[in-house]
Amino acid sequence: MTILVTGIRGNVGSLVARKLVAAGLPVRGTARDLAAPGLPDGVEVVHAELTRPQTLRGVLEGVEKVFLYTVPQGIDGFVDAARAAGVRHVVLLSSIAVTWADRDRNPIARMHLGVEEPLRESGIGWTFVRPEALATNALAWAAEIRADGVVHCPFPGSYTVPVHEEDVADVAVTALTTDGHRSAAYSLTGPQSLTQRDQVALLGEALGRAIRCERIPVEVARAAMEGVYPADVVETVLTAQAMADGRPAAVLDTVEAVTGRPARTFATWAADHAADFR
Repeated sequence: MTILVTGIRGNVGSLVARKLVAAGLPVRGTARDLAAPGLPDGVEVVHAELTRPQTLRGVLEGVEKVFLYTVPQGIDGFVDAARAAGVRHVVLLSSIAVTWADRDRNPIARMHLGVEEPLRESGIGWTFVRPEALATNALAWAAEIRADGVVHCPFPGSYTVPVHEEDVADVAVTALTTDGHRSAAYSLTGPQSLTQRDQVALLGEALGRAIRCERIPVEVARAAMEGVYPADVVETVLTAQAMADGRPAAVLDTVEAVTGRPARTFATWAADHAADFR
């Protein structure tokens, strides 16, 4: 049973591949650049790009299951190639945003629905793994923390329930390797609703030094983000942060229900990633 893992260098995909290899399963991984560093051991790595489905035909030969990143461009070609190769099950890394009331207007939700819907209609077995805020989003603060220990946020009191990428990978691996997960959509959160300020404080504890979260005007945050993300995504993120300011978010127990053990805390994530902030 060969399992294809797309995005083999990704925060989640690399963990999925390593966990499958540790379980003794044959794993094939896709990468755009085979010469770049960061490829996990024990994986047959091949060149493929989801935006160019013609590169997938040989890659899918002999593959029974796929861990798939959300890339709407080329999804129809992926579905065609997967059906032709006899793929039986696709586990998609999606987003909890697809469950929100504004999903038709939310660009993040629309992007993920653009892959979920073709998979639903494909006739291939599917499982959707929908994390809320990935704890790895905090890596965006690394440069500021290294520079002067001050994180600048427009809404320091905005709540999320950050989920450790290890937990997302564990849910995906469980869905790939055990029965009972087809046609299931798993919304994932961490075990604690935390403000931005809370997360910064926990990072300080992991680093053994004081770090503070300083409020900045929304306009300043918008200008900084627009240099990195599309304008509609920036507005969606800032609006979501504003709505969550002072409002604790719902905590779900899906990680434990699927894997049999509690979700890891953000303090655990901070300790695991302390070197990234030094």
